[in-house]
Amino acid sequence: MLDEQRPGRDLRDFVLPELGRLLETGDPWEPYRVLDPVGSPVEPAALYLKELMARDRSPLTPRSYGMDLLRWFRFLWVLGIEWDRATREDARDFMLWMKVANKPVRVHWRRRGKAPSEIPPPRSDRPVPGTPNPVTGKPTVGTKYSPRTRAHCETVLRQFYDFHLDGNVGALLVNPFPIVRDRRSARPGSQSHGEKKHRNRRTGLYRPTVPQQIPRRIPDEKYTEVFAGLRSHRDRALLAFWVATGARAEELLTVRQGGAVVGEQTIGVIRKGSREYQELPTNPDAFVWLRLYQEDAWRKGVPRGRHHPLWWTLRRPWRPLEYDAARMMFNRANELLGANWTLHDLRHTATFLMLDDPNMPPVYVQKILGHKCLSTLDIYNRPTRDDVITAGLAHHARQDQRRKQPPVSVDEPSYNPDSLSILFGRDVP
Repeated sequence: MLDEQRPGRDLRDFVLPELGRLLETGDPWEPYRVLDPVGSPVEPAALYLKELMARDRSPLTPRSYGMDLLRWFRFLWVLGIEWDRATREDARDFMLWMKVANKPVRVHWRRRGKAPSEIPPPRSDRPVPGTPNPVTGKPTVGTKYSPRTRAHCETVLRQFYDFHLDGNVGALLVNPFPIVRDRRSARPGSQSHGEKKHRNRRTGLYRPTVPQQIPRRIPDEKYTEVFAGLRSHRDRALLAFWVATGARAEELLTVRQGGAVVGEQTIGVIRKGSREYQELPTNPDAFVWLRLYQEDAWRKGVPRGRHHPLWWTLRRPWRPLEYDAARMMFNRANELLGANWTLHDLRHTATFLMLDDPNMPPVYVQKILGHKCLSTLDIYNRPTRDDVITAGLAHHARQDQRRKQPPVSVDEPSYNPDSLSILFGRDVP
């Protein structure tokens, strides 16, 4: 156990052990449960996750929040600190550790229990973690926690303690993740008062600055190569629907067989946030690949019916296709090109295609994507990395072409003889 002298704590070489786990229960009342090292539920975390479910959050929210809570409780368990006795110094050290330390390397379940000599080394042809991918230009997954992950974790833990403070759990309970309040922006007459008076300046003291990511589209030629690398009609149909509808990856997997209406060229999905049913327009090519997939799947014995899921596994026993399996399918096609595009990049690609159409009003694009506000599309109006590089290279090409052109010759100036005769009073013939 580490030293309890908190001011002198050094966590540069600290490795977070895999104590406890997040259990998926399959119970809609409590879909996820945080367990301690002995397998007992962590009651403070259970109460908070139940509060989230009561607020009509997405079913995926308890999983995301539960992972952050588990990481924090693991940190406290190793240090021997009770969750309701954690101080600001503990929160400071935890956020500093997430900033400078490497992420724990999770051993694949097939390799657990094996000796290090039996585990094959990582592939040498892959880019160094954190460096840009040579095909897509997107940075690869690094060895450190990203600012977005650290910011999300700080927000979850701050709200977790605020929830228990509102419930008056213990007189000594304090929130170790405080809020910093910038009062200067609220003073009338200050420089930023006029433009930021409606902006909430309250943020976490240890919350990192999250850089705004510019969405990336998959170029047409690269999309064709990815499409050609798919192995089945099911995968081709999925890719075609993702790019045609702009639906999120997990949303398209919720489609029932009766939700794909060929005559109207629509497909019905369950929205991620609102959980509402929405029909999305698509193109005929997607239905062609869907029909090829269905004919092949029904011939093999996949369940058939309007209320059955549309997407199934390719092998027995037949199971509805889940997000992780779809992501692995897309990653296998990526590996053939050495790319690192994600399923969400397909949604960005669909958005760019719709916004590039001058006859497609942005408000319709907003409704198709399921965004609450039209201003969400403003990020697509900013130049992407590829656009900036293309424009810069074109500029240098024009400059180089201009330098290669011969200089324009300028004749020496001469005077008009008739004008000189009039000037000096001569007779003009």
